[in-house]
Amino acid sequence: MLRSMTGFGRAHIMFEGREILVEIKSVNSRYYEFSSKLPRAYGYIDEKLKSLLANKISRGKVEVSVSIFNQIGTDATIEVNEPLARQYVEALRGVSETLSLRDDLSLSSIMRFSDVFTIKKTIEDEEVVWEQVAQVAREALDKFIEMRETEGAKMHDDIASRLIFIEERVGRIEAQSPETTKAYREKLFAKIQAVVADRNIDEARVLTEAAIFSEKTAVDEETVRLRSHISQYRDYIEQDVPVGRKLDFLTQELNREVNTIGSKCQDIEITKMVVDMKSEIEKIREQIQNVE
Repeated sequence: MLRSMTGFGRAHIMFEGREILVEIKSVNSRYYEFSSKLPRAYGYIDEKLKSLLANKISRGKVEVSVSIFNQIGTDATIEVNEPLARQYVEALRGVSETLSLRDDLSLSSIMRFSDVFTIKKTIEDEEVVWEQVAQVAREALDKFIEMRETEGAKMHDDIASRLIFIEERVGRIEAQSPETTKAYREKLFAKIQAVVADRNIDEARVLTEAAIFSEKTAVDEETVRLRSHISQYRDYIEQDVPVGRKLDFLTQELNREVNTIGSKCQDIEITKMVVDMKSEIEKIREQIQNVE
């Protein structure tokens, strides 16, 4: 099964006191390229995310975005400086007595002094955070791969149909090539005879040389290799492993054989078929540039 290198996956889970959102997207690339966008305090999960995704992704420029939201109050503790609070109370009551003021001290009075209270961030357990992020990332990764496979299925069907077209043209070339070669040999021999008619030249030798030259225009070997490449192509697009690089190489080989046929054959019909095949191969090349 082919997979596209283009994909997107998103997952969101609310844990106790923590909300995590992970998005994964990718475009085509020759290799596996990873980058991430993380909250500054969670940079330690970058390499772990990279390894997690590398187990399922072999090619593509992959970008992962992670958002972590802690519920208010769950990531902090408040400490009270009791000795300082007591000093405030004693000082205020001292002023009250000295100035003969009514003592109306209450808890709200103490709360006005911000230095009595200290807010401290809770130290998070990195392993717990990572396990939660990993859980969300795996869910996003499953959706990401599902999208890649859906796109890959479309690419598979398109490539398969073009291989059928090319194979059909190969069959027509194989049927026509012998007649073209024979006609070319006879035409070449006739021209040579006309040129040497008034000279004492061995006719058998001329016929042999004409036959040898005309055989150079035969495309039997090229069509056999084309059929072999097409067969390999079909095997690869059915495999459930990354095959993009192999398909890239085979596409070059398909193009090479078709170009050779075009350079050998002088027949107008075969030339038209060569043009058709080259067009289909180019469309296949455009597809496999995005195959993982």
